[in-house]
Amino acid sequence: MGGHPVFSDDFATALRHLVALHHHVYPGLPPQGIYFEALAERAFKDVRIPFTRVAVTTPNVPKHDIEIGDARVSLKTETGKGTKEDRISITKLCTTEREPWDAPTLVARAVAHLARYDYMLMLRAIWRQAVIRYQIVDIPLALLRLIGAANVRPVGRRRGRPSVAGDVYSGEVRVFHVHFDGADGKCQVRDLMLNRCGLILEWAYQIQDRI
Repeated sequence: MGGHPVFSDDFATALRHLVALHHHVYPGLPPQGIYFEALAERAFKDVRIPFTRVAVTTPNVPKHDIEIGDARVSLKTETGKGTKEDRISITKLCTTEREPWDAPTLVARAVAHLARYDYMLMLRAIWRQAVIRYQIVDIPLALLRLIGAANVRPVGRRRGRPSVAGDVYSGEVRVFHVHFDGADGKCQVRDLMLNRCGLILEWAYQIQDRI
C-alpha cells in the first residue's frame, strides 16, 4: 500500500492507534458516524505532509466528508455484528428520495453523487465473540460507478413507491447488488466483494472488560 497518494502507511497506523484510544472510552463499541470522522480527521492531521490542508465539511450535507489537500474523501463505516468478512455493505451510499422515482433517474443520481468524491474510505468491524477484527478499506469509485450499467427494476411487494434493485457486474462477474429503497429513498450497496477493493490495514482488537 505504501505508494497510495492519500491513505499512507503512517495514516493507517495513526488511525489504528486512535481506534484503540476510542475503546478506552467505549470498550465494546466500534467508532462509527461522526466518531469515526473525528478519528480520521485527527489521523490525517497527525501524519499530513507539511502545508497539506485537512478540512472537514459541513455535517449532513450530501457531499464529501473531508478534504486532504485537493482530494475529496467520503468516510463510511460498517460495524454491526452482522458484518461479513469478505462482503461489504454500504447502508447509505446516497439519498435519492425526490421524484421522479424510476430506474434511469435513480441510477443517474447515484452516479452523479459519486462524482462528488475522489476517494471512499471505510472502517469495518467483524465481530468474533470477544475480538473485533478491524479493516480499513479503500473502496474504488470506479467500481461503484458500474451502477450506471446495472439492470435495475422494481422489486418487492411494498404498496406505493416500490424499491428498485439489481445486480452490478464487472464483465461477467457479479461484484455487488444495488438497492434503491422505496421507503426511505436511500441507495444501498450490498455484498460488495472485498477482494475488488483495497485492504489498507487489518488487525484484531481484544475487547476489554469494563472495570
